[in-house]
Amino acid sequence: MKNKIASILKNNRIVYSIYSSVFNIIFKFLKIFIKTQNNIILINSFGGKKYDDSPRVIFEYMITQKKYEKYKIYWAFDNPEKFEIKKAEKIKVNSLKYFIIALKAKYWITNSAIEKGLKFKNKNTIYINTWHGTTIKKMGKDAPETAFKFKTSKYDVMYAQSQYDIDIFSKAFELPKDIFALVGLPRNDELFNVNEKEIQEIRMKLNIPKGKKVILYAPTFREYNRDKNGCVIAPPIDIEKWKEKLSKDYIVLFRAHYEINNVLGIKDDEFIYNVSNYQNLNELMKISDILVSDYSSIMFDYSILKRPIFSYAYDYEEYKEKRGMYINIKTELPNGICENEDELLDKIINCDFEKEKSKTESFLRKYIQNDGNARKYIDEIIS
Repeated sequence: MKNKIASILKNNRIVYSIYSSVFNIIFKFLKIFIKTQNNIILINSFGGKKYDDSPRVIFEYMITQKKYEKYKIYWAFDNPEKFEIKKAEKIKVNSLKYFIIALKAKYWITNSAIEKGLKFKNKNTIYINTWHGTTIKKMGKDAPETAFKFKTSKYDVMYAQSQYDIDIFSKAFELPKDIFALVGLPRNDELFNVNEKEIQEIRMKLNIPKGKKVILYAPTFREYNRDKNGCVIAPPIDIEKWKEKLSKDYIVLFRAHYEINNVLGIKDDEFIYNVSNYQNLNELMKISDILVSDYSSIMFDYSILKRPIFSYAYDYEEYKEKRGMYINIKTELPNGICENEDELLDKIINCDFEKEKSKTESFLRKYIQNDGNARKYIDEIIS
């Protein structure tokens, strides 16, 4: 039911307009009685779907620092009962308590949105957004008219990995460039220092056979591909062909984007592991020898590891037309794009890892301009 309501709000502009107008009037009234409290911090990740990403890294850094002992921290989730968190109180997104805490909080920390399509930020609240990656697809006001755009308050601080991020996001979200912090994404700090012991521990946890290399296949979502419950994806993959050509040397970790409600044609077995619900994406990247994606920001993050990156852009022309892109991925990505399955498999089979490392390093130098200490920047924001 919740997914259906969210889908209606995203796809019916009239319903969304009525919804936002009514609730924003209610919030204006509540603000008369609820004032900002300097010791309250509200955090969510992916709108409440996960305990993950940069907000988690920032939080886990804060609770190790004496400075933050005076703060009351709230984590907001769609389903709070699914998460165990120490040194913070869990609250349910879109509950009455959630809205009251949001109105009281001096600091909001998120990688997506706190307001969930509404607009109720108090004037004294500092809205901190790490975002969830460098973008290829067009965002905000640059996105096609068919892409739905929620109206939310402007951010006060936004993290960036490169000047490219600043140029794109300032324009797309109509933000002044001086609010951006060119410090990187906290979630990526740990990717700058990966050791072999950690890799082996994660492989054991996931029961990956010894001697097998790992391909992480992580496609993004297509918001124009939907069923009644939300976004679906059906990559044109011949599983038997992949097994025949790759299973001697590789296993595949399939990771669907968090916006995808239904994956078609991918079955979990001894060759393909469906890790879409695995909480820690960084762990999957750390143990992967090759990344296969399409138009996802994961390619920028993965470049920190200096390993091969392939884009399986089987629907390139459709995606370019319906979603739009900021860069020419045929020339900008380390290996351009593969528009068919055989081309992709051939590149994997004949992968020259040293040559690919050099290509990825060139890509990294252009799009990641930081040193792996982004989590500590929160000290400069919170007094």
